[in-house]
Amino acid sequence: MSAIAWIAVGSLAAWVWLLLGQGFFWRTDQRLPRREAPDRWPSVAIVVPARDEADILPVSLPSLMAQDYPGAAEIFLVDDCSEDGTGDVARALSVRYEGLPVTVASPGEPEPGWTGKLWAVRHGISLARAREPEYLLLTDADIAHEPDSLRELVAAAVSNGFDLVSQMARLRVSSVWERLVVPAFVYFFSQLYPFRWVNRAGARTAAAAGGCALLRTAAADRAGVPESIRQAVIDDVRLARAVQRSGGRIWLGLAERVDSVRPYPCLGDLWRMVSRSAYAQLRHSPPLLLGTVLGLALVYLAPPVTLVVGLLGGDPVAAWAGGAAWAVMAGTYMPMLGFYRQSLWLAPLLPFTAALYLLMTVDSAVQHHRGRGAAWKGRTYARPEAAPDR
Repeated sequence: MSAIAWIAVGSLAAWVWLLLGQGFFWRTDQRLPRREAPDRWPSVAIVVPARDEADILPVSLPSLMAQDYPGAAEIFLVDDCSEDGTGDVARALSVRYEGLPVTVASPGEPEPGWTGKLWAVRHGISLARAREPEYLLLTDADIAHEPDSLRELVAAAVSNGFDLVSQMARLRVSSVWERLVVPAFVYFFSQLYPFRWVNRAGARTAAAAGGCALLRTAAADRAGVPESIRQAVIDDVRLARAVQRSGGRIWLGLAERVDSVRPYPCLGDLWRMVSRSAYAQLRHSPPLLLGTVLGLALVYLAPPVTLVVGLLGGDPVAAWAGGAAWAVMAGTYMPMLGFYRQSLWLAPLLPFTAALYLLMTVDSAVQHHRGRGAAWKGRTYARPEAAPDR
């Protein structure tokens, strides 16, 4: 066989393995498990870190205040040194709308060794401890919840004995670039952290979705959260690892009634969202970066390239194997497109989207090695993952 044929066959073999051996990551059936209303509804403190979210809060905060929760619940919104009046907007909304009580506070600039978000979360948890809540709902300021969201999360946690229940909020898919990039973001995440593997008792794989995470307070204490993850930019995965390593049981799935309302209308917006943490995901390791680039090229870029080269060069093995790999790839992407209610005709474009993610990852590494580190909302973290997990 020719070299191009061997590459095509290797790509096809990789896709057969991904299809069957990677925890059926491509399926979208990991939703909140069966649950029953508890005899007694535990108390919950909702902690919302917010930095420059004045435009988003009028959509997200009222949805939290409107939670139809039978037990005691209170919202602690922490203004992380915003420059757009986020705290004032939150206070005005708390007066305008009825529902759960809202406490708005600001801890000031983070101390050395903390990321801004986790410094805000630490302050929110500290305020909440005066109420002695049994659970903490950690949710981002851009997340809108249906009225039964908290009730369903708590019922799932109590019924199944979970210490951490997190749902990946349904991200916005309105603009052309959002339709092209956003479903793939969740698809790649689930490929890296198959939800079935995360949800198995005694599993080694740990991950969470930081936008909507219900955490048992006792589990947070055992895991030393948030102090044990104080420098994490990818804080959701580090949170899950800390809880799991301390003996807690975790669960992760897709959300049906929890939505991110943050818009990413342009490619540049999505590029910054991905590149700010992509290299941190690789632990700032050049060998891991090289392996990732080669792996993405073999798995996602090789199928269409080998198909075209095989057809033009009269290489039937390359054409057949490349086409088959591309078909399997597109087939595994279709369930995620269906979950996001997008056209299935986007599935064959996944190699193009993967090429964009490859470039975003390389750009993330370039920015890091130029000393810029992970940047988000005016803050830069040169070595964000230096803090220990424990």
